[in-house]
Amino acid sequence: MIDDPVLTRFAPSPTGYLHLGHVVNALYVWRTARQMGGRVLLRIEDHDRVRSRPEYEAAILEDLAWLGFVPDEGLRPLVRQSDRGQLYEEALARLRSTAHVYACDCSRKRLAGEQYDGRCRARGLPEGPGRGLRVRIDPGVERFIDLRLGTLEQEPAGQSGDLLIRDRDGQWTYQFAVTVDDMRQGITHVIRGADLLDSTGRQLRLARLLGRDIAPAYLHHPLVLNPTGQKLSKSEQAAAIREMRRAGLDAHAVIGAAEAALEERRPGF
Repeated sequence: MIDDPVLTRFAPSPTGYLHLGHVVNALYVWRTARQMGGRVLLRIEDHDRVRSRPEYEAAILEDLAWLGFVPDEGLRPLVRQSDRGQLYEEALARLRSTAHVYACDCSRKRLAGEQYDGRCRARGLPEGPGRGLRVRIDPGVERFIDLRLGTLEQEPAGQSGDLLIRDRDGQWTYQFAVTVDDMRQGITHVIRGADLLDSTGRQLRLARLLGRDIAPAYLHHPLVLNPTGQKLSKSEQAAAIREMRRAGLDAHAVIGAAEAALEERRPGF
């Protein structure tokens, strides 16, 4: 049971502009927090230094303010993952003391999107440029409660294999950074889209290895889909909020469009 005051987060990545899918997530985050008497923390997840852009970050903050989504924490000063390198180094040191962390030279192309098979686990590669870092994930089931879906379980070793925590370019990975941040910032409720449901078990395992005793509660909400039935994509500039603003829609109309799209799950939104 979570006895601490409710604290959740809205955590956009500045790799594109906000679209209706982000508005749906913001609605779930703010409404759930308010219903539970909790607070919302804003976190800019710019761990991807290649694709993150200052202009996207500025647009995200502008659009959130225009829509009326005001965070309770994390805005002044703005919380960015790119400023939290020392915290991630400290977490890595803790992880080294509780689990097997090792260097890996496998590329995405070599793995071809398949589950990592541990091929570098016993190679004893020295750490350095061009090599990522992985943490060994042993077999075992992670059980958790989703506030919408009920009690679920996942097997991280079977889903992903040993987790990459720093990539070959020296960047912290999403799985590692978000787990450390949620733990260090005391996030009690993680509210996010259903596309991230499969990440839950591996993040729970990683948090346990880092020493987190009480796991957060989760809520994975439905996604807004594009005309092909896929999740809205930043790369396609899907229904960008800035474009809707330029077309003359006001904030109330944009939020209404997000609510209608979620309720009806209509392609095109």
